[in-house]
Amino acid sequence: MDLTKEKIPKLIRKLAIPASIGFFFETMYNVVDTFYAGMLSTVAIAALSLSFPIFFIMIAIGIGISQGSASLIANAIGEKNRKKARFCTAQSLSFSAIFSVMLTLVGLLVSPFLFGILGASGEYMAMSLEYINIVLWGTIFIFLQMAINSSLNAQGDMKSFRNILIAQFFINIVLNPLFMFGWFGIPKMGIAGLAIATVAAEFIGFVYLYWKLSRTKLWQNAEFKEMIPKADMYSELSHHGFPASINMLTVALGIFVITFFVSKFGQNAVAAYGIATRIEQIALLPSIGISTAVLSISGQNNGAKLFGRLKETWVKSLKYGILIIIAGGIMVFAFAGFLMRIFTENNEVIEIGKTYLPIATLLFPAYIILFISTSLLQGMKKPMFAVWIGLYRQILALIVLLPILAFQFGIVGIWWGVFSVNWSAAIFAFFYAERILKKSYPAKRSMPV
Repeated sequence: MDLTKEKIPKLIRKLAIPASIGFFFETMYNVVDTFYAGMLSTVAIAALSLSFPIFFIMIAIGIGISQGSASLIANAIGEKNRKKARFCTAQSLSFSAIFSVMLTLVGLLVSPFLFGILGASGEYMAMSLEYINIVLWGTIFIFLQMAINSSLNAQGDMKSFRNILIAQFFINIVLNPLFMFGWFGIPKMGIAGLAIATVAAEFIGFVYLYWKLSRTKLWQNAEFKEMIPKADMYSELSHHGFPASINMLTVALGIFVITFFVSKFGQNAVAAYGIATRIEQIALLPSIGISTAVLSISGQNNGAKLFGRLKETWVKSLKYGILIIIAGGIMVFAFAGFLMRIFTENNEVIEIGKTYLPIATLLFPAYIILFISTSLLQGMKKPMFAVWIGLYRQILALIVLLPILAFQFGIVGIWWGVFSVNWSAAIFAFFYAERILKKSYPAKRSMPV
C-alpha cells in the first residue's frame, strides 16, 4: 500500500475500517471486564472504574510514544529512507521497554495514595489494589505491542493489530471466568482473575505482533545492536513522543479529575460514570480509527512533501467522521437506559448514567474535530499543539469549571462542564489546524478538495 499515491478517500477507508474494528474489540475487551466485575459486586465495578484512570495514565504514555514513533517512521518511509525507518523502529522497542519498567515501579508506589484521594478504603481499596497491582506488571507487554504497532501502522498495516485485538477479546472471554470463578481446578481469584487474564492476553499479543513485524521488508536485516539505546534517537523519540504522551496523559488526568468530582456524589456515581464511559468509548471508535489513519497518511505525505494531500486528508476525514459519529450519537441518545442496564441492575447507577450519556452524545462531533486535527499535526511533526490543548481541556478548564457547576447544579453540572470545555477546545483546534495548513503550505501548492 502506497500512502503517497493512492486516492485519499480510498486510503482512509482501507486504514480506518480495520483500525476501528480493532479498537471496537479493544473497547469490548474492557466492556467484558466490566460485565464480569458486575457479576462479583457493585464494589468490584467501582474498583475497576477507580483503577481505570491509573491504568489509562500508563497506557496514555505508551500510546504517545507509539504515535511519536509512527510519525518518525512514516516520515522516514515517505523520504524513501528505510534504513532510518528500521533503526527508529528498533530504538522505539528498547525505549518503550525501558520506560514501561520505570512506570510500573512508579505505579506500584503511588496507586494506594491516588486511590485514597478518590475516596477508596476498606474492601473498596483492597479490590482496587488487587486488580491494578497485577495489571501493572503486564505493562511492558502493552508498551511493546504499541511500539511494534507504530511501525506496522506507519507502513500502512492496520490489520495485524486489528487481528490481535479481536483474538485478545475472545481470549479474555475465556480466561476471565476461568480465573475469576476457579474452573477446572484453578483457584478462585475474584477480581485478581480479571487482571491475570489481561496480562496473559497482552503477552500473546506481543508475541504475535513481533512475528508480523519480522515478516515485513522494513525489518529485514535488522540486528539486535540497533536496539541498544542511542542518545540522539532517544532524544528524537522523546521530542516527538512525549508531547503526544503528555496529550494522552492529560486525557488520563482528565478522567482522574472528573472521577474526583464524581466521587463526591458516592460510590454509585463512580460506577455509573465508569459504565457510561465504556459505552461512550464504543460509540467513539470510528473517530479513533479515522484519526489513526490520518496520522499514517499525513506522516508519509509530509515526508514526501506532498502538501496538498495533507489538506485533502484532513478535510475528507472530518466529513466522514462527523457523519458517522452523528449516527452513533443518535443511537446512544435513544437507548441510554437500555445500554446502562446491560451492565448493572442497580437503579441508582442506571439513573445517573442516563443523565450523562445524552449530554455526552452532543460532544461526539467535537471529539472528531479534536482527534483528527491533532493526528494531522502529529503527522506534520508539530506535536506540541496536543500538549497545550490537552492541558486546557483535560485539566485547567475542568479544575476551574467543575467545582462551580457541581456546586450549583449537582452531578449534571459536571457533565455540562465537560461539554463546554471540549467544544471550546474543538473550535480552537479546527481553526488552528486550518491556519497551520495555510501558513506552512501556500494555497497555490494545495490540491483542490
